[in-house]
Amino acid sequence: MITFEDHGSKVALVYDPGSFRSATWVDHKLDSEGRATLSQVFTVQKTDLLSREDTDEEDVRRFVIGSLDGQYRTIRADVLGLKHDLLIAMSVRLTRSTFVAERNISIFGRIDNLLTEQIVVGGNREDAIPVEEFARLLRRFPTSTEVNYYAAARVTRILREYLETKSDAERRLENYIERRERAGTKERLAAHGRISAANGLELEKFTYVRERLAEMLEDAESYSEADWQSAVADLFLLVFPQYIAVLHNVHVKERYSKESKSTDRYIDLMLVHANGCVDIIEIKKPFQRGLISKRRYRDNHIPVRELSGTLMQAEKYLFYLSKSGRDGEKAITKKHAANLPAGLDIKIANPKAIILAGRDSNLSAEERFDFEFIRRKYSNVVDIISYDDLLRRMDNVIATLTKRAGTEGNLVPDDEIGMSA
Repeated sequence: MITFEDHGSKVALVYDPGSFRSATWVDHKLDSEGRATLSQVFTVQKTDLLSREDTDEEDVRRFVIGSLDGQYRTIRADVLGLKHDLLIAMSVRLTRSTFVAERNISIFGRIDNLLTEQIVVGGNREDAIPVEEFARLLRRFPTSTEVNYYAAARVTRILREYLETKSDAERRLENYIERRERAGTKERLAAHGRISAANGLELEKFTYVRERLAEMLEDAESYSEADWQSAVADLFLLVFPQYIAVLHNVHVKERYSKESKSTDRYIDLMLVHANGCVDIIEIKKPFQRGLISKRRYRDNHIPVRELSGTLMQAEKYLFYLSKSGRDGEKAITKKHAANLPAGLDIKIANPKAIILAGRDSNLSAEERFDFEFIRRKYSNVVDIISYDDLLRRMDNVIATLTKRAGTEGNLVPDDEIGMSA
């Protein structure tokens, strides 16, 4: 068992092997290697070991792993294998589950892999993770069952690319197309019938995209970042028909960060209009708190770091793109000619950026209000769209097309459309 104690100005890790095991293995490890690893997470040194004098706990070992300064406990980086020392507010009670998840996964190790700066939990520092948010993270940290589920979902999704397995949305779309093909030619040739058929196909298209996106959002963890971007970009073209192509990994030259030479930059995704003009799109996986901070700064909810960083990145890419000139247009056209209609040339004319990220259904009224301020602040350059906002837009289109189909004689019965709420 592992517990933690405060000894004056020091933080101690207490290792008690219990009645069924001896702590001598730790002593042997310390004597032979100078260090030992507990629960596959905590690495302690022989020099960290506190004296066992004045205690009757024969098999208990105490190791100094950090210090206290009144507001924070500082846990040494080498103990947890982090890039920086860990700061945890004194108000946070330290237990083994604070550090270790199921299967002896290091919680702070996983967090550290995603960050470059120091991890701070609680307290009044601006860069700190609020205590309530950290507690929520611990509650939501994947269990063994969830890890198995994500692995199975990932395998299923990959196999779907090669086997005949289809999602519900894909199956409904296929059935609809088959019904259309069985329809009589007289109705399809009639002028009114052609318009009705077109509206019906549009309705089915948006219904399919809406349901497919909803399915993907339920299973987002099974996608890698690159796979998610590619799949969502394909759906995006169906929702916004003014774009006819999406280009991947677009190379641009940047001559500003280094005085002596240019730097190669790569835009992950670029959207191409029917006239050849381009915009860029940043597609992020839908983290629950991927838009706006729960914690306030001067009584305002501000963008989370991921969104702030994406905004900065998008603005820089727009700057580099605009400065690339005619040579940049020619280079992109030549490089991506296979993905463009014959004779279409890329044009860089005041491009904009679209950021698709996060969910807003979990935001409070105040958070939504502040998020709208953020969206409008950047609206002249960047359009920030949440996944819930995209679903709502499609719901409005579906509702309009459904009403139109009813006005035209309800060509497609409602019970055959299979729309998702």
